Amino acid sequence: MTRLLVTAWRDTLHPDSGGSERYVERIAMGLAERGYEVSVLCPKHPNARTDETIDGVRYLRRGGVFSVYVWAALTVLTMRPDVVIDVQNGMPFLTRLVTRCPVIVLVHHLHRLQWSSYFGPVFGRIGWWLESWLAPRVYRKCRYVTVSEHTRTELVELGIDDERIVVVPNGLDPAPVTITRRDPEPVLVAVSRLVPHKQLEHAIEAVARLAERWPTLRLEILGRGPWQDPLLAYAAERGVADRVTVHGWVDEQRKHEILARSWVHLCPSVKEGWGIVVMEAGAHGVPTVAYRAAGGVGESVLDRRTGMLADDLNEFVAATELLLCCERLRTAMGVESREHVATFEWKHSVDSFDEVVRAVLPQRDPDAEPAPRTATAQR
Repeated sequence: MTRLLVTAWRDTLHPDSGGSERYVERIAMGLAERGYEVSVLCPKHPNARTDETIDGVRYLRRGGVFSVYVWAALTVLTMRPDVVIDVQNGMPFLTRLVTRCPVIVLVHHLHRLQWSSYFGPVFGRIGWWLESWLAPRVYRKCRYVTVSEHTRTELVELGIDDERIVVVPNGLDPAPVTITRRDPEPVLVAVSRLVPHKQLEHAIEAVARLAERWPTLRLEILGRGPWQDPLLAYAAERGVADRVTVHGWVDEQRKHEILARSWVHLCPSVKEGWGIVVMEAGAHGVPTVAYRAAGGVGESVLDRRTGMLADDLNEFVAATELLLCCERLRTAMGVESREHVATFEWKHSVDSFDEVVRAVLPQRDPDAEPAPRTATAQR
């Protein structure tokens, strides 16, 4: 049995998990179902046991935010996997330095802006150097997987050969049955981790600017993270605290009930690898307003078909108001959103990732046909 080790900075049970963690979980689970022995090495946290097996995937939780990188190297050395899937979520694990087995590098998006946002200008430059200069050289012979053509282009700009990069988009879980109908009053929704680079202040700003013309307009924010208090303070400062509800974490059913009653989904993030929540909103016929420069959302949102892409805050607010004003446009985009997201299935994503794994494995039968060098998710 082929042994796969996934090195990741979080799992889906982590308090700060998001869409990238869900992608890793679904791919790992799908590969386990196909007969691989899959282990995920990630940091310890209070929401889960140190060692456990979930859906056929073994989770090894070791170390913390920084020490997990040391644990990853030790685990590679002791486990001796057949393939390492190195999830580079900004900070690379650099597992290629401690193993001769094939390494697949999974990159959702690059983090140039996030580095300085989290660590300040000095350490931000160091982080970006690790991601943009050191990592491409350490992994110079490795295959890369990413979730969007936008990120593929960014990786090529870092000097990574295009033929080594495979795009495997996100899949989508079927939306649960909801009992909620579209709210008769205008409701905006934002589903996101509450962190600075998600720019949820822009969603609040949209409410503030539109409040006079839309006296019953309100915004519901779903998600958890360290930025909750600053968001509430910003809503109060802009005089719309009574219009903004920050729910914190909610379970899947509750999330989909809120999406189902919303008019427009707002995704003002600086950067997204893809944006699973864009597709979740689309499954309920809710169009999304996002920023064109944010990366993968430029592909998960089909501009003026399943939502609208803006170039700055003024355009973001204007696009939001247009969708609020024009029910016919909003409904038409909602219909196309449902059709668009229906083409994404996790099975297709796992099939494509499986092709990448098979392509890097040594051929066991010298007479066998060579594995394909690239894969594209079926849709």
